[in-house]
Parts: sequence; C-alpha cells; structure tokens
Amino acid sequence: MKHIIAVLGLLSALMLTGCTPRIEVAAPKEPITINMNVKIEHEIHIKVDKDVENLLKSRSDLF
Repeated sequence: MKHIIAVLGLLSALMLTGCTPRIEVAAPKEPITINMNVKIEHEIHIKVDKDVENLLKSRSDLF
C-alpha cells in the first residue's frame, strides 16, 4: 500500500511539473519608432490701456 501511494505521489509530481507556465522575455526584432508629427499653433491677444498703447508707439525702444 505504501508503494502505491509513493508511486501515485511521484506520478502526480511529474504531471504537475509538466504544467508549469513558461515566461519568455525577448527584444523586438524591429526598432520601436515614435511618430511625433505634432503641429502647435497659438495666438496671444494682449489688451492694454490707451495710455500704455500710446507710450509703446512713441517709445519703440522699450522692447
């Protein structure tokens, strides 16, 4: 009886080792490319007082 239990235990251990999952990590064969075709447009609107606007027109050397 002990021999039968030992044989069954050995067989079940062998069957369980055959079912272990296999994980494989490999680098891709082609290089990774990132497409960065991005178009950025912006508009800046500045509202100023009439006095400041006149000052900027008369003193163009400020900026």
